[in-house]
Amino acid sequence: MSDSKWPYRLIAPGPVPVPPAVLRAMSEKVVHHRTPEFERVLVDVWSGLQMVFVTRAPVQVVCGTGSAAMEAAIVNTLSPDDEVLVVVSGKFGERWAEQCQRYGVRTHRWVLPWGQPADMAGFEAELRSHPRVKAVFTQVCETSTATVHPVREMARTVHALCPSALFCVDAITAAGCMPLPMDEWDIDVMVAGSQKAFMIPTGLSFIALSERAWTAAARARLPRFYLDLTAERKANERKETHFSTPTPLMIGLNMVLMRMREVGMERVMKRCETLAAATRAAGQALGLSTFSAAPSSSVTALNVEDSGRVRDWLEKERNITVMGGQDQLKGKILRVGHMGDVRDEDMRALFNALAEHLKRPFDNTALMATLAGAEPLF
Repeated sequence: MSDSKWPYRLIAPGPVPVPPAVLRAMSEKVVHHRTPEFERVLVDVWSGLQMVFVTRAPVQVVCGTGSAAMEAAIVNTLSPDDEVLVVVSGKFGERWAEQCQRYGVRTHRWVLPWGQPADMAGFEAELRSHPRVKAVFTQVCETSTATVHPVREMARTVHALCPSALFCVDAITAAGCMPLPMDEWDIDVMVAGSQKAFMIPTGLSFIALSERAWTAAARARLPRFYLDLTAERKANERKETHFSTPTPLMIGLNMVLMRMREVGMERVMKRCETLAAATRAAGQALGLSTFSAAPSSSVTALNVEDSGRVRDWLEKERNITVMGGQDQLKGKILRVGHMGDVRDEDMRALFNALAEHLKRPFDNTALMATLAGAEPLF
């Protein structure tokens, strides 16, 4: 950690700042994962994850980052030479397509301009061009561009045009940040990650399969061992996990989920929405436009000239971490996260620092007025 005189402020789209109370809970002791004490934690976590996913399906915990759950979605539902359609609108759409190809799945990429949401007419045309697909993969929020796709409408279209296909969503930067009821929206596979709205460190990911997806899993023939969700489900039915589990992370997760249940998911999502609105208001006050045509409530991308240099200055001179752009957006945007224990003072510090570095006048009236709309969770 830097020895800067400035307090460290993590305002990235993941990992996110962890509430101090959760950090303390995770550091109290290490509990063995095969004990009655941890069994109680497991049961509570599973229930809490179902609350966030808004599903009756079991939500499984994968000991690995979100990419592990993305891979689990592939290997548990598909067979060699199956055809799939992947929406590629940024780095993480590219990743899902690359994972599919690595497993020998016939992968059709629907490539969108970065920052643009899926156009439903174009999506329908793409599905009609590939009527034999067994699954469609998309991000809810493409983290690299801070762009949200219309997944509810996409799910309806997939099930209408390709009834045998699964609709699979990466909700890693969406679950807990925006309405995303898995069952109501007829989503077949949904994945999320611990280092986002769940407010704990990187290391866990979550995945839920619909009944339609479990039927596909029973006949899927792609190789899997550690990521075998059927084996994990059988272990979960015994109130245990299939392999060893990082119990401190689960204890922290349980604390966050209990707090979410206590305050209600509407308030949880409202906080993200408030931080997103405040970011865009402050950006506008600084003359910084929003990059995405369909902005997310979990992360905002601001158009910033020479953003790599700006980001480096924020790190070195103000001890503030935000993220820049990737690939074609490198040096063009700054990405500000709205998940985790981000405080009002963090937002003030970020935009005051940006104003200083960019040498622009900054009136924080709009920022402060917008931040007044919601309280932190912890």
